[in-house]
Amino acid sequence: MPPLLRRLHAARGARGLVDAQPKLGGLLPPDGLLGLDAAVDLLAAATAEDRHIVVVGDFDCDGATACATGVRGLRLLGASHVSHAVPNRQVHGYGLSPGLVEDLVALQPELLVTVDHGIACHAGIAAAKERGWQVLVTDHHLAGPQLPPADAIVDPNRPGDMFPSKALAGVGVMFYLLLALRARLFADDPARRPDLSVLLDLVAVGTVADLVPLDANNRALVAAGLRRLRARRGCAGLRALIEVAGRDEATLTATDIGYALAPRINAAGRLDDMGVGIECLLCEDPGHARTLAAALHAINAERQGVQSQMVAEAERAVSTLALDGEMPAVPCLFDPGWHAGVVGLVASKLKERLHRPVLAFAPVEPGSGDLRGSARSIPGFHVRDLLAAVDAAHPGLLGRYGGHAMAAGLSLAEAALPRFREALQEQAARLLDPALLHAEVLTDGELQADEFDIRHARFLRDGGPWGQAYPEPLFDGEFEVLRTRVIGERHLKLSLAAHGRQLDAIHFGGAGEPAQGRVRIAFRLEPDGYRGGDAVQLVVVHREPA
Repeated sequence: MPPLLRRLHAARGARGLVDAQPKLGGLLPPDGLLGLDAAVDLLAAATAEDRHIVVVGDFDCDGATACATGVRGLRLLGASHVSHAVPNRQVHGYGLSPGLVEDLVALQPELLVTVDHGIACHAGIAAAKERGWQVLVTDHHLAGPQLPPADAIVDPNRPGDMFPSKALAGVGVMFYLLLALRARLFADDPARRPDLSVLLDLVAVGTVADLVPLDANNRALVAAGLRRLRARRGCAGLRALIEVAGRDEATLTATDIGYALAPRINAAGRLDDMGVGIECLLCEDPGHARTLAAALHAINAERQGVQSQMVAEAERAVSTLALDGEMPAVPCLFDPGWHAGVVGLVASKLKERLHRPVLAFAPVEPGSGDLRGSARSIPGFHVRDLLAAVDAAHPGLLGRYGGHAMAAGLSLAEAALPRFREALQEQAARLLDPALLHAEVLTDGELQADEFDIRHARFLRDGGPWGQAYPEPLFDGEFEVLRTRVIGERHLKLSLAAHGRQLDAIHFGGAGEPAQGRVRIAFRLEPDGYRGGDAVQLVVVHREPA
């Protein structure tokens, strides 16, 4: 590990190589999870009695990977009667709803296992219990004032839970439950324990996709999953998605997961049926996996078109707000023509451009009178707590809501939107520190002249995993602009000079900003995959005159 990488890890809180590159041997033990024994009892009994276990997923990437992990893991541990189901965003809404329970009757389940949801699904769980089914909730979202009437609940963020890491994604919670079940089932014969590390590729993808903090525990899980994928030992579905996304398995990074794999899986739940995504992740046949991956790729392309149009409309709406007066601390946007599956992406894009929390709403169905909304926040402001404050101040105004610090979802009657907007700004004025609305670009400082090379670029690429709360290295410096040219309509290619050498750089989306003379930039140093060999490039994320 070169001095540069040691410096970067130390700046992120690592106190040595063990912290910088945590291994599976250092994982926190499962026994700290509240409710684990009861959950293992349910699964052990269902496995021994060959009862029908239905794993109920969710329509995002974390929920899909958690579902696939649950199904694969339970089968590895001896459960022979395991099925899966997933809500349709447009038909059932979020989580285990009474409508989804009604549709599950045909499967004749005996035990439902929710993954990445359930902690807020009171009505759906009650409906399942009325039918005589057992319900095991695995989730990582924050609980409300009361827990649902499930037979067992495993959620590191439920009140009273003492598990040291609260950052597990839904797929991580499911993986931990499988570890505990394996320990119980094979306590008398550890040599026969199935190898659950084969599930770590799925765990890595779901953890990165859900933007949970990459604490040491999550980084150990993600790093192990990346090692499997780089060694071409991932499941057929993920390998097919890597291929269709045009990524290189051997050099795959957490960034590739976040920007190439996760959007293709998520697209199925946004515009179509996440069942396609889960089927891809469960597929064992490479040929069929490629067919499913191609379908997800096509759905994602459609999603990009819908998103582009909605973001443009949202930007026009924001411009109108700015012209009418001061920009709200938390813009709340709605258009009757928007797609409910894409509002989260609209909120995310506007949050990045405005650097303030954003909510976006769309009709559940055209003319239904019911809205579905997504919220995205900025560092330092807990958006789920904002919704809880609105709910406490105005009981009955919101429908269901839930989420975590950076992202949340909610339902709302369209007629209540004006009152909600007013209540939202009231609580935002009380809770949001105005200083948080001033964007900052935090960097790791300058690179030395001898660090602008392929060796350091590869160390930076492979030295992670980097991600939420353990940010990818970002550097800054002053450079002389030698030449520029526009690529496509929006991107700017630059030739820069510094330290007596010429450097290639690219600024995605930066074609509209002039670049001449001396500039100060914040950038990532990456191997230049287009030119290959020892070529490197600076990927510019911010640029201003020196």
